[in-house]
Amino acid sequence: MTYVDSALLNVTEWFCRRFQVLTGRTNIWLAGQLTNLSVVVYFVWVVLHFWTSSVGERLILGAFCSALLYLLSQTIFRVPIETYETGAYLRVANGLRNPRRVRDAVLRISFVTLCVILGYPVFFVYSVLRMHIVLLTYSLVVLTTVVLYLLACDPLPPCAAKLTEWLRKPALAVEDRASGVGGSE
Repeated sequence: MTYVDSALLNVTEWFCRRFQVLTGRTNIWLAGQLTNLSVVVYFVWVVLHFWTSSVGERLILGAFCSALLYLLSQTIFRVPIETYETGAYLRVANGLRNPRRVRDAVLRISFVTLCVILGYPVFFVYSVLRMHIVLLTYSLVVLTTVVLYLLACDPLPPCAAKLTEWLRKPALAVEDRASGVGGSE
């Protein structure tokens, strides 16, 4: 299974580097955005469940979500993404690999295994029993797996985004034509 993890990590790092060259955004930024998405999905699910539950369940759910929001504010949301990116850039500049490649391998392998093993049961439960909750739960497991792989990658040094350069070229050409620069003489 370590070979599968290594192959998935290499593919993810290749994708992240292409994404960074295209957009100028690192894998750390992308992981942060997917983490935010998973938090929003989770809390939307909780709010929807909140309206259909009893008073006791609402109290327990409210206390749990309050504690979860507090923990998120003290951990994940405490440090800006730029701080993580700066640390990653310094580590790469010093020639060091991401320590998460080795440290989180067992966790990544567990989540990949969970994604594979739960794939068919989730499909079966959703298609036969029409339980939407399993899709939500499975999507959170998949999002967590993707975030774990994104965080284990090393970013490229900061670079300009090719996408913005491509989008600026037509705008500059229009400005040049409007001002008379670069026209035929």
